[in-house]
Amino acid sequence: MDLIVQDFPQLLNAMRVTLMLGVVSFVLGSALGMLMAMARISRFRVLKGLAIAYVSVFRGTPLLIQIMLVYYGLPQIGVMIEPIPSAILALTVYAAAYLSENFRAGIIAVDRGQWEAAQSMGMPYGRLLWRIVAPQAVRVALPPIGSRFIALMKDTSLASVVTVVELTRAAESIGSSTFRYMEAFLVAGVAYWLINTLLSVGQGALERRLGRAYA
Repeated sequence: MDLIVQDFPQLLNAMRVTLMLGVVSFVLGSALGMLMAMARISRFRVLKGLAIAYVSVFRGTPLLIQIMLVYYGLPQIGVMIEPIPSAILALTVYAAAYLSENFRAGIIAVDRGQWEAAQSMGMPYGRLLWRIVAPQAVRVALPPIGSRFIALMKDTSLASVVTVVELTRAAESIGSSTFRYMEAFLVAGVAYWLINTLLSVGQGALERRLGRAYA
């Protein structure tokens, strides 16, 4: 307990960084993932091929390698990025690969007849997606999207390898200065658990609300 009290400011700041990394990367990853999902269902073979390649590469390689490539590799070609933006960039492109598949699954789950009915009425493609497809696709894709958000929040711990002071890095720093590694990492673990428990509760509430809307 005294460890928590003594290092509470450092842990609180590290938790803010963890939350910022997770939320920003999820929002940006969702936007990019949606673009990739639309490319996957596109009739244009080039777009579809690029989206498939993107998902294959970023799902098929470890996130740790991607973070290191962004932070240590890009400077070799003249692209310098600070630690936090590097972590956000790597987390974003990694999350987008998974989220694109979640979004695509939700989109293709919408009955094809609804697409055809809207198109027969002359509804523009953009409005069709926004008014007809998106509400149903989100309801179908919400559970895996929520799980990806929770996984992404835990993945932020890997940002510690590029000197980002988030929860894991803070716990390591506290452990090295006090030699109480067990307590420091247990506190960090509990913090991650609390964050993800709150996310799980929020996800469940949102699922119930959307379920009532379509009951």
